[in-house]
Amino acid sequence: MKADSIKGLGTALITPFKADGSVDYEALARLLDTQLTGMVDYIVVLGTTGEAATMTDKERAEVRTFIRNYVDGRLPLVLGVGGNCTAAVCEALHTIDLSGFEAILSVCPYYNKPNQEGLYQHFCKVAEASPIPVILYNVPGRTGVNLLPETVMRIYEAHPDKIIGIKEASGNVEQIKRVIQLANSQFTMHNSQLPFLVISGDDGIACEVMEAGGAGLISVASNAFAEDFWHIVHDKDAVLQAKYAEMVRLLFAEGNPVGIKAVLAQKGIIENNLRLPLVPASPELQEKIKKELA
Repeated sequence: MKADSIKGLGTALITPFKADGSVDYEALARLLDTQLTGMVDYIVVLGTTGEAATMTDKERAEVRTFIRNYVDGRLPLVLGVGGNCTAAVCEALHTIDLSGFEAILSVCPYYNKPNQEGLYQHFCKVAEASPIPVILYNVPGRTGVNLLPETVMRIYEAHPDKIIGIKEASGNVEQIKRVIQLANSQFTMHNSQLPFLVISGDDGIACEVMEAGGAGLISVASNAFAEDFWHIVHDKDAVLQAKYAEMVRLLFAEGNPVGIKAVLAQKGIIENNLRLPLVPASPELQEKIKKELA
């Protein structure tokens, strides 16, 4: 595993669907083409943005295989593998074909609301089960639990050969800076290990995280605006980030991936279909997105 392959801009890829609810592989190929030519550094497959939670095991396996074969090594791939049953996540890691993927992205268990010790033990089991490196994923707004910086470092210290970073989507810049500070201290103490990657999970604060020493951004917006977000991340372009502030707000106004699918549909890349309980953006939001795109 080369840690550098997971630095920079990663796209949290959406999954296009047809009107009948099936996966639209032609649209998925078009979307992948935009990523392969759009300065993206890596792609995250079957995460929250990919609506993996509403797909069957068979569908996830087919999408996984299609993307791996289509990309064919041209970009590093990270696979979302998480859940709120530790045993089920570990079983999946033992059975899923992970060839062609650099790492997994594993979200904090949702709904159960474990305490910090429960989160520590969960991710230790995930690390033990995974044959490839693991990126933790902290997104309290979706999971109901916040993986604290000290717990992150406990997990890292327990499995420094497997835990390589965290996608931090708490939206709390001070918390993210604390993770970076602790990670830098640990790397100094154990400089034979891979550096611990702190990756922003929020499009709107990418520059702040990068300025603090972050390793990049896993972006929703880069599904549609890959080149600009590459410059935001690699050039720490706060002016360009500010220009996207309203678009980023609209992308998440009615949930994710509702907004980004509306953008991609307006760009003619996909049809604007989601799986229940998610529904397409309201007419009002679609009109606002149309004006902001213009």
